[in-house]
Amino acid sequence: MLLAETVRDAGGLALSMFRTELREWTKGASSPVSEADIAVNDLIRDRLQTAVPDYGWLSEESADDPARLDRRRVWIIDPIDGTRAYLAGREDWCVSAALVEDAQPILAAVFAPVSNEFFFAARGGGATLNGVPIRASRGVELDCVKVAGPKPLIERLSLPAGAHILPRIGSLALRLCGVADRRIDIAFAGGQSRDWDLAAADLIVHEADGTLTTLAGEPIVYNRPEVTHGVLLAAGRDRHARIVEHFRNRPVN
Repeated sequence: MLLAETVRDAGGLALSMFRTELREWTKGASSPVSEADIAVNDLIRDRLQTAVPDYGWLSEESADDPARLDRRRVWIIDPIDGTRAYLAGREDWCVSAALVEDAQPILAAVFAPVSNEFFFAARGGGATLNGVPIRASRGVELDCVKVAGPKPLIERLSLPAGAHILPRIGSLALRLCGVADRRIDIAFAGGQSRDWDLAAADLIVHEADGTLTTLAGEPIVYNRPEVTHGVLLAAGRDRHARIVEHFRNRPVN
């Protein structure tokens, strides 16, 4: 399959450049980028846009083209999700890619090359990790659960005392995929995540019988003019509903 093969090859390229001397710089206020991000972005774009030139394109490492807003199908790409981790020589980074149709993801791949973990999902077809079906944890309890996300945010949410806060995961896509394969019961995203951080993992979580929404339970809409999102929550379907109810009268400041 085009997307799966492309993401695997992109991960291989990123891995070949991992822990080598790279040119790096800062874009915007504080976002790091390196020549590896650009090389991986170019590989993915060349493969996908050559195969289906009519699809739109949105990537963290490409100039935004407003023409995407007029396309029913759009590729949404993060060439290296977790660039800070990548440049620090840590393992918690990945390649994340999704195909969005009518503002919702329909095909997704997330590949962590260092650990050789390949998550894949197609709408209505379930989610897999290295070809094996995965499913989010069940239940509704909020104590004795594994929670991942920005620690200051989690502390403000006042979860039950028994909740275990996991070490921070540099890649947001991998953090969310951890919900899909039960390593994490509840995952949060802080208030500055963008379409490319989320789209692939969103489908993987949903196809694993989980849910990813705002804290108010509102679904994420992709390929809009504004691609930045607020605080988000991912969990197994039943636990997610319980958490939304838990925070209904507990606004996050």
